[in-house]
Amino acid sequence: MRKEILALIASAFSLLTITTAIAQHSDHGHDYDHEQDRTQKYTCPMHPEVITDHPGNCPKCGMELVPLKKDKRPTPRNREQASNAQGSTSKVGAIDLNRPGHEHEHPHAHSSGAAGEHEMQMSMHSSIDLADPMNREGSGTSWLPDSSPMYARMFMFDDNMLMLHGAIFPRYTNVSTRRGDDRIDAPNWFMAMYSHPLGDSAQIGARLMMSLDPLTEQGRGYPLLFQTGESWNGQPLHDRQHPHDLFDELSLSLSQKFDHDLSAYVYFGYPGEPALGPPAFMHRPSAMDDPDAPIGHHWQDSTHITFGVATLGLVWSRFGGIKIESSIFTGREPNEDRYNFDQPEFDSYSGRISWNPTQNLALQVSYGYIKSPEALEPDLKRHRTTASVIYNLPLGHDSNWSNTFVWGQNHDTGEGKTHSFLVESDYQRGRNTVYLRWERVEKSGHELVLKPPEESEIFPVSGYSIGYVLDLSHGNGIDIGLGTQFTINGRPDRLDRYYGDDLGYAFEFFLRIRPSLHGNAAQEHSMQSVAGMKK
Repeated sequence: MRKEILALIASAFSLLTITTAIAQHSDHGHDYDHEQDRTQKYTCPMHPEVITDHPGNCPKCGMELVPLKKDKRPTPRNREQASNAQGSTSKVGAIDLNRPGHEHEHPHAHSSGAAGEHEMQMSMHSSIDLADPMNREGSGTSWLPDSSPMYARMFMFDDNMLMLHGAIFPRYTNVSTRRGDDRIDAPNWFMAMYSHPLGDSAQIGARLMMSLDPLTEQGRGYPLLFQTGESWNGQPLHDRQHPHDLFDELSLSLSQKFDHDLSAYVYFGYPGEPALGPPAFMHRPSAMDDPDAPIGHHWQDSTHITFGVATLGLVWSRFGGIKIESSIFTGREPNEDRYNFDQPEFDSYSGRISWNPTQNLALQVSYGYIKSPEALEPDLKRHRTTASVIYNLPLGHDSNWSNTFVWGQNHDTGEGKTHSFLVESDYQRGRNTVYLRWERVEKSGHELVLKPPEESEIFPVSGYSIGYVLDLSHGNGIDIGLGTQFTINGRPDRLDRYYGDDLGYAFEFFLRIRPSLHGNAAQEHSMQSVAGMKK
């Protein structure tokens, strides 16, 4: 089994390496005459108000500045048509700063005479809603702060955007107590996002998310003290995190912008994620370096893989951005066959209100009715309420601090209300990252698979994790970090009957492999045209 895991890890690493090599095969043959060089301005794709007369990095987010194209300059599409008249090559990866419908005037440009001269198109839209910036896009239709970092590869094919991102954590993990375990595994996920404009004010988007967990984690998943939810071989899982399905999201979205501050979208996923809870843990900047799922996962964001979702959302861009959305979806969580597509039922519903009052802040409150979430308890009905605050603070080029607070409540049939609380923080500076997570969750003896009389009681359990990652490769297309994490788990003495008298703890050593931060100097190749690539 270990040989299979190592082979799988090697394959995934090879795939990421090939992707990087392709992205870095860029052509820098865009020469302008001396007059253009003297008048060329540069701007940030995410902050169009930033304009300078020299290349560099955005002082707000650290992204690589791109040339600001004047209206009189031929568009990339016109240049391509002229090129096609001479040959059959197409340019891939160029950001079209003149795509219609999204111009941003700069009345306060950084040089005299520049006011009103330049217009720029924000081609980095969310694939869900073309009125939202790309950095705001979380899992499903959820929002992150606008200043959130993106660890991804972006490619532009004329007006079509493709973004690839993901992570894999080859590791050794060891969990103490009678219910603990140790193993070598590799939690992972990979995702592609695509968008295509439909005229000046509409867009279609598509997303695909996959995980090789069924191979690397097997049916029982990985050891994680006090984790619960889902089943294996007809028995409820406890003290283990279940593996994710091979297909975690396969979705389509259509968005329409009605005026300068109003837009709407529809989202269909099979599987997908309804409008319920904060962004899923692996998509939050505060949790991206932590290989483990939160033990409150099934109180907060466990519906991120749902086989059958339809969501309608309405967005106002005033006051930073306010969104109201509602979903109908399948309440049943994925079954034990991690390779198939479960039958959609559309028997549950949810609603969420999101607000990004500033670029660094994302707030949400949500409620959902989930019918029969567990296959072993078909009569269970769950009412879930969540609230979250995500605060992200860029600290300059290649430095960021992200924090998340989540509260989740489950109100289950016959069990009453139980609560969960989570605090995460991730501080990254260059090659170094320090992160922590604190959790407290109220879990029933039934949830923890205890025997009577403890089965009917509620037990507060907790986890305190701290981790450190040192990037061995950084900003070169793929970041490969060597990390370690240590966790202490708290529990009531009444649980010693099941867990023993010893302190509950866990430690792990891992590699964190993911794309580099989007906007680093090393990523400029993927933001420019790749000349010579045939159609």
